[in-house]
Amino acid sequence: MIQVCLPDGSKRQFSQPITVAEFAQSIGPGLAKAALAGKVDGELVDTSFLLDHDASVAIVTAKDPEGLELIRHSTAHLLAYAVKALYPEAQVTIGPVIEHGFYYDFSYDRPFTPEDLNAIEARMHELAARDELVTREDWKRDDAVAFFRAQGEHYKAEIIESIPADQTISLYREGDFVDLCRGPHVPSTGKLKVFKLMKVAGAYWRGDHRNAMLQRIYGTAWATQADQDAYLHMLAEAEKRDHRRLGRELDLFHLQDDAPGMVFWHPKGFAIWQQVEQYMRRIYQDHGYQEIRCPQVLDRSLWERSGHWENYKDAMFTTASENRDYAVKPMNCPGHVQVYNAGLRSYRDLPLRYGEFGACHRNEPSGALHGIMRVRGFVQDDGHIFCTEDQIQLECATYTQLLQLVYADFGFDQIIYKLATRPEKRVGSDALWDKAEVALANSLSASGVSFIVSEGDGAFYGPKIEYSLKDALGRIWQCGTMQVDFNMPMRLGAEYVDIDNTRKHPVMLHRAIVGSMERFIGILIEHHAGAMPIWLAPVQCVVMSITEVQAEYGNDVAQTLKKQGFRVESDLRNEKINYKIRENSLQKVPYLLVVGEKERQAGLVSVRARGGVDLGVMTLEGFAQRLADDVQSKRSSPLPVVA
Repeated sequence: MIQVCLPDGSKRQFSQPITVAEFAQSIGPGLAKAALAGKVDGELVDTSFLLDHDASVAIVTAKDPEGLELIRHSTAHLLAYAVKALYPEAQVTIGPVIEHGFYYDFSYDRPFTPEDLNAIEARMHELAARDELVTREDWKRDDAVAFFRAQGEHYKAEIIESIPADQTISLYREGDFVDLCRGPHVPSTGKLKVFKLMKVAGAYWRGDHRNAMLQRIYGTAWATQADQDAYLHMLAEAEKRDHRRLGRELDLFHLQDDAPGMVFWHPKGFAIWQQVEQYMRRIYQDHGYQEIRCPQVLDRSLWERSGHWENYKDAMFTTASENRDYAVKPMNCPGHVQVYNAGLRSYRDLPLRYGEFGACHRNEPSGALHGIMRVRGFVQDDGHIFCTEDQIQLECATYTQLLQLVYADFGFDQIIYKLATRPEKRVGSDALWDKAEVALANSLSASGVSFIVSEGDGAFYGPKIEYSLKDALGRIWQCGTMQVDFNMPMRLGAEYVDIDNTRKHPVMLHRAIVGSMERFIGILIEHHAGAMPIWLAPVQCVVMSITEVQAEYGNDVAQTLKKQGFRVESDLRNEKINYKIRENSLQKVPYLLVVGEKERQAGLVSVRARGGVDLGVMTLEGFAQRLADDVQSKRSSPLPVVA
């Protein structure tokens, strides 16, 4: 007898081996129809997998995360099937699952066009409608190499040749298309109903620029049409919110080839920058941080002692002078240790918190650069806390609470917490890792948050907490971090005198809240669709005159508000007022003040809020108080007038 245990703890017995599909059928026809795969003793398998021993079994459907990944994996193969059907001379290479979809790389003698994509997608739907079985076959390696070479699939043969000769190769067949894959896959093409091809891009074979350029077709696939429609809507919204586009339209910044990956900030963009920096500077001051400043260029010997020269040199900009090698700093931590080391430290000095708006440079590949989100020159709100082992938990818990406050002020109310634990390759004793991991976990629990444990994703020198934001479109952005480092203080000779007069190495906590200022501002722009919260808006209000007669009064209003510290512009041009309103509204200014003859004579202003909301006529003092309240409360949008 074969005993199968279900996820709910119930058990079923069978007198002979059965497949996963047959097992699903034994539970019910509805589950059998929905089954995409099985999970046998925790391992994902095809529905054709034979259950010939006692096992724990779960049926995977499209409602499960693994099911959605299966759909996307199998749709990538369906894409390759369709391409080979339409363009037999094309060679297939690799086609993995990625976030929200999949891609497949092809070698073909001409570029694929948008019309080609339409034809490929149509053929994919035709093949799916045939509901052809997807079956697994096990081959000897050399037989598989010979098969694909005979098919003219030289890339596929090269992949298989890199596999040890004694290993069995699994191939999957659907119709007359055969592809190399470890699997598993959906049982038939009819399970693939909701997908769309998105774009074509270039990609080097095996990611090496010395190899041939291939064509990468990207697609998306989902369990339901509603899910795909929501995703496509999100993409359309994301395009409207693209920080690069809004950066041009709102005159915030630009990038150019003379300084690849480095930002030219315009006055309005730098006004946002200044608000973020000054806010973070107040956070430093109010929470026990001492602000410091370290050199941009440091001698090679320091980078060797810190370990960066050995592990990070390719990403560093280097230079030389007077027979000495230097590097432009890619991160701030070694410099902060030098400030710590400049004096004799006692346990009474700890925790010691340093903060720096440190400019860093990293030689990112040009293909990885993306607007101001991924750059080569950036500034971090970087901070390092030197503390004892016993202080780790309290420092981390306090930091988490601080980070929650900061993110809320910037308009983010959803934070995802992840604890990344020890990787396989690491330094330090297990006892230290145990202490650090427990302290981080306890600090998150003490903060009252739930968190994900990401096994093995910690840094080589210590575990870390990653703090990710969810934006208005549901996208996840990892910004904040708290890293526990036992290694660098030892490597760079940081010490303190303990209560027993012995010298010990402090623990170094690496922490950032916004991370890269450039990237965080890009996230803010997209999250708020360019309509920045009033306290961050580069221009908080514009004063507009209806005719030239009110120009002097309009200028007086603007100057009065400026003297109170508000960011104000005046539009006193001899243009129609509706034109001025429309033009300034496109700049997403929170408040537009209109002054006509009635307002001039009465000493009032007519107020319009962002979004075309008419707030009526106010005294200048009343409007100034309203604006001050908006700034003080960190309000995102103007409130309506309550009658």
